[in-house]
Amino acid sequence: MRIRSVWAIAQKEVFHIVRDPFTLALALGMPVVMVLFFGFAIEFNMERISLAIHDASKTQNSRLLERVFTSSGYFQSRYVHSPAEALQYLDEGRAHAALLVPPSYARDLKPLHESAVQILIDGADNSSAGSILGYLGGVQKRALQNEFGTFREPVEIKTRYLFNPELNSRWFVVPGLAAAIIAILSILLTALTVAREWENGSMELLLSTPVRPIEIILGKLLPYSVMGIIAVFFVFLMSQVVFSVPFRGNFVLYLLACLIFLSTYLAQGLLISVVTRKQQLSMQFAMLSGLLPTILLSGFIFPVEHMPKFFFYFTMLLPARWFIEISRALFLQGAGFFSILPSFLALCGLFALMITLATRKFKRDVEP
Repeated sequence: MRIRSVWAIAQKEVFHIVRDPFTLALALGMPVVMVLFFGFAIEFNMERISLAIHDASKTQNSRLLERVFTSSGYFQSRYVHSPAEALQYLDEGRAHAALLVPPSYARDLKPLHESAVQILIDGADNSSAGSILGYLGGVQKRALQNEFGTFREPVEIKTRYLFNPELNSRWFVVPGLAAAIIAILSILLTALTVAREWENGSMELLLSTPVRPIEIILGKLLPYSVMGIIAVFFVFLMSQVVFSVPFRGNFVLYLLACLIFLSTYLAQGLLISVVTRKQQLSMQFAMLSGLLPTILLSGFIFPVEHMPKFFFYFTMLLPARWFIEISRALFLQGAGFFSILPSFLALCGLFALMITLATRKFKRDVEP
């Protein structure tokens, strides 16, 4: 392999990128837009939950209970005249939950120190229903303290959240954004630009020169690797400045993982372009193999541990899964090298596999 030939191909690719406004806009604009969009849009902590309240007791005790719900900051109450109206609110989607206080609430509470109220929750959205159920435990404890003053449970459990004390959704989402951005950006850039050369016939002209196929591959991947690293710096900078996500790990390890992950998806984009040789088809394959698995099956939003066994093992074939594990471990946990070594080795193995497939397919298609 000749370094001069690789450098010449890389320079040619740089000139092509500079002359193409779409490629520049995609490489420089997409990271900023995606970080802002996903960082602000994805929120797992529910607030302003609409709560329909029917108070058949109309006593000081029932009003105290209702005040606990409204003062928690999670619920927005609206009073209804009957349980049927509360059900109608749930049916029409105007309320996420309903609180039904029976007429005997205060009468049962004083002598027995216990009473029952009914909570109806819209279970159509199971994630919202789970959040509401989680809030009810705290609301119930606060209501008991207000009613009986020094009420204490037999066993008091104190919970401390490690690595993300405030359970901030953005601390969870933003470290995984680098994987989504790198995957989409690298696959689209290489698949589209190289496929465009196949369509225009310039690839055949390039292959007629004394340059070897492996030199063409490395020369084409080098400029996009640099653009991908620039995108990573964009994500990292915005995570610190805009979202204040802490970074507790080793930046060199993070940069090395980014480079390996980036090279893996660049090789995948090159493989797609060699197989399809059409821009439209390359884009479809790039979105299907890059965007969807990275968003849905990598752990970016949904934990892979909770997936069915087939999909859990299938995600092991996705480089994005391992990179997201490394990214979150370095950002939030400050993990050392040996802690992320299994994920790092899996990422390196997938990189070796993808670059081998891309090189062999390219050689088989271009060499006589």
